[in-house]
Amino acid sequence: MMKELNPLHVVGGGLAGSEAAWQAARMGIPVILHEMRPERGTDAHQTDGLAELVCSNSFRSDDAVFNAVGLLHEEMRRLGSLILAMADANRVPAGGALAVDRDAFSHAVEKAIDDEPLITVDRHEVCGPISESWDSVIVATGPLTSHALGATIGALTGRDSLAFFDAIAPIVHKDSIDFSKAWFQSRYDKAALGVPGGGDGKDYINCPLDKDQYDAFIGALLDGDKTDFKEWEGTPYFEGCLPVEVMAERGQKTLAYGPMKPVGLTNPHNPTVKAYGIVQLRQDNALGTLYNMVGFQTKLTYGEQKRIFRTIPGLENAEFARLGGLHRNTFLNSPTLLDETLRLKSQPRIRFAGQITGCEGYVESASVGLIAGRFAAAEMIQTPIPAPPATTALGALLHHITGGAEAETFQPMNVNFGLFPPLEGAEGVNEKGRRLKGKDRKQGLSDRARRDLSNWLRSVTG
Repeated sequence: MMKELNPLHVVGGGLAGSEAAWQAARMGIPVILHEMRPERGTDAHQTDGLAELVCSNSFRSDDAVFNAVGLLHEEMRRLGSLILAMADANRVPAGGALAVDRDAFSHAVEKAIDDEPLITVDRHEVCGPISESWDSVIVATGPLTSHALGATIGALTGRDSLAFFDAIAPIVHKDSIDFSKAWFQSRYDKAALGVPGGGDGKDYINCPLDKDQYDAFIGALLDGDKTDFKEWEGTPYFEGCLPVEVMAERGQKTLAYGPMKPVGLTNPHNPTVKAYGIVQLRQDNALGTLYNMVGFQTKLTYGEQKRIFRTIPGLENAEFARLGGLHRNTFLNSPTLLDETLRLKSQPRIRFAGQITGCEGYVESASVGLIAGRFAAAEMIQTPIPAPPATTALGALLHHITGGAEAETFQPMNVNFGLFPPLEGAEGVNEKGRRLKGKDRKQGLSDRARRDLSNWLRSVTG
C-alpha cells in the first residue's frame, strides 16, 4: 500500500503557479496553492483571481511551424496544459495570435483549480522562512514577488535578486473611437491573402498619423510628466517591454520602425496617402468592447496619458477602461542558482517556476510552471523524469534559464529559435546541400522539436 503523500506547496497563483498545481494534481499529488491576494495586493493586479493577466491579453503567435512561441503552445497542449486549454476556450480575434478575454480566462482557470479535489487554495501571504515541514515547494510568485517573500528568497539564495521595470499598456473603450479616422485591418491583410491563422482581417483598429502629427506626438511623449521612480531609480528595463516614451528617447523614428510602423496597412478613408505612423489597438475581451493599445506600455502619469493619447487621430474622445502603469519585476540569476529540474541547488526541496526564473512572457511562464509541477510530482512518487530535450521549445527555454545563458549577463528571455541547438547533418541542409535558412530553418527546427518531444513523452510515460 502506497504511503500517503504530504502535499506539494505551490506559492503564487499566477499562470505558472496555477499550471504547476494542475500538473502535479493530474499526477495524483495533493497540492496546497498559496495566493496572497486579496490579503495583500500588488502594484499591477486589479482582482484576486488566479492567473490574472496584467500586461496584455495576448499569448502571441499561434503559428507552430515558423514561430517558437507558437511551437511552445503546441507542446504545452500535448502536455495537457491547463493554461492553454483555458486560453483556447476563451480566445478572442487577434489575427494569427492567441489572445483571450482576460476575465473569462481567469475565471475559467480558477474554476478548474477549485473543482480539482486534490488542490486546496490558501489565501494567505507566505512571507517568512519557508517551513521546514514542507517537503516539496514550488515558488512561482512571478515578477511581483512581495518584499517580505523577496527577503526570504534573498536569504535562501545568498544573493540579491535582479530587477527590472515592466510597464502596462492602456485599454480603450471601442465605442469611444472615431471610425471616421480609424479603421479595422490586419497588417498585410493576411486573411485576404489566405494565410493560415490570418484571422478575419478585422482584428486590429488602426489610427494613422501624418508626419506633423507624428512629430508632435513624439515631442509630447518626451515632454510629458512621468511617474516617480523613487527607490526603483537605476533599475534596468526589460528590452522586450519598453515604455513607449523610453523608445521615443532612442530617436525620432524609433516608434515609426517599431509599434507605430505604417507598413502593410492602407487607410480606406484616404488610400492614396501613406501614413507616417500608425497606432494599432487589439481586441481585449470577447465582447469586442475593449481594445488594448499595442506596444503602448507607459510610465506617463494618468493625466498625461489622457492628454497625449487623445492627440492620436481617432482617439480624440477616447475613454480608457484602464490606464497604463509601471511595476518592478524581480528575477533570480537562475543559471547559477538552479539545477536542470529547477531545484535550488542549496535547498533541493525548493523549486522555482515562472517569470521569477528569468523567463519572460505569459506562455513561457506557464510552460516553466508546467514542467516544474511535473518534476516535483515525479520526484514525490519516486519516479523522477529527465528534462525535455533542448531541441524542443520547452527544453530550449528550460536549458537557457538553468545553465545555457551567461550568468554574468543573464536577463529575462522569451522563447525563440535562437535558443535551439542548430540542426545537424542532413537535417540542416537542403536538397542542394546548402545550410537551411529563414523559414526552411524554422520549419526544420519545429519538425525536429515535434519528433523529439514525442520520443521524450514516450520515455517518461512508458
